Amino acid sequence: MDGLKSGSGRVALTFLVVLGLLGAWPEMGLAKDLTVAPVAPLPDIHLSFGNGNPEPSQVAMTVELFLLLTVLSLAPAILVMMTSFTRIVVVLSFLRQALGTAQVPPNQVLIGLSLFLTFFIMAPVWQTMNRTAITPYLDKKIGSDEALARGMAPVREFMFRQVRKKDLAMFERIAHLPESPKTREEIPTYVLIPAFVVSELSTAFEMGFMIYLPFLILDVVVSSVLMSMGMMMLPPTVVSLPFKILLFVLVDGWNLIIGSLVQSFH
Repeated sequence: MDGLKSGSGRVALTFLVVLGLLGAWPEMGLAKDLTVAPVAPLPDIHLSFGNGNPEPSQVAMTVELFLLLTVLSLAPAILVMMTSFTRIVVVLSFLRQALGTAQVPPNQVLIGLSLFLTFFIMAPVWQTMNRTAITPYLDKKIGSDEALARGMAPVREFMFRQVRKKDLAMFERIAHLPESPKTREEIPTYVLIPAFVVSELSTAFEMGFMIYLPFLILDVVVSSVLMSMGMMMLPPTVVSLPFKILLFVLVDGWNLIIGSLVQSFH
């Protein structure tokens, strides 16, 4: 009991000493070192619009800015649907599935490779767009309507070279066009784009089947060998995977696949 009282007394004494030191800090000059430097106030942000009637040129510039932001928001869809990207990424996905390597190469590598191959294939189209539409428009030699028409011309030409006639005819029939188009210029862009996408998917699946076929035969051979040896509990894919990779390396598969993809657009 006496020990408990002495222990409580020591705790109380220590507490009083700490309080005394805290009260003596201002006289000891310690509080001066612990003061926090004042924080600079945040700058004010003001959003204001001009008063009065704006000039027509200012209004046109504002409209062009909004149109530019709209186009930028649609840029991913334009890049995916109106270029060679769709066919490339689908074929590379089929290749990975045929090899059975799960996430090798990873998605980031496949998407990056597809993007750079798209830039390579579409470079002549974009150079034509820059020469005939973008540069004259920035130099104020042509208006926005003419620039848009000139810029879409090489893109439409590229899509017309790749689209299948049956897909284009299907969308022309679904669109209920008043007259059957006789020339390419009479086919609207909103009809051409979905026909082009469907054609790209069809071509990509055809190429994917041709890629899948040799690996499928290898899987069947390995499975038959394992069955004949009585090793039915061993998954055939575990055994066939090294042989698939070896076959792909021996035939220089990446050179064949990438070369065939690029040449399919010419």
